Amino acid sequence: MSDSPYPVSDDTLSSILSGCRTVAVVGISDRLGRPSLTVSSYLSGHGFTVYPVNPALSEVGRTTCYPSIEALPDTPDLCVIFRKAEDVPIVVEEALRKGIPRIWVQEGIRSPEGYRKAKDAGVTIVMDRCIMKEAIRLGLPEDH
Repeated sequence: MSDSPYPVSDDTLSSILSGCRTVAVVGISDRLGRPSLTVSSYLSGHGFTVYPVNPALSEVGRTTCYPSIEALPDTPDLCVIFRKAEDVPIVVEEALRKGIPRIWVQEGIRSPEGYRKAKDAGVTIVMDRCIMKEAIRLGLPEDH
């Protein structure tokens, strides 16, 4: 991926994955087979506390789903975004207001504006990569 407009090193990816315990998953779905639900289940199974965020849902599985990042009871270590590219800048702004230090925008989603906003704020951002695929590739332990 050296030709990516959003370069990130394996060291940075490993640091994000090993340095996070809590994750807000923005745009989560409660439908089986949806990538956001699959990724959230994977993260939960690997020791992360996952905060689902979707204003259309009250819970995902048996977990409370929050209508916004601002409504979260704590400030998570990471915000993973499963939203349309045009929504990413708004979600990034919300994450910045909450003080979330790392943002991960899922594979297939690119937002130059969202990327720039996070970078300008000094926040680590990963764009257009699947957190689950990267965790598997880099060998994230079962209970990191």
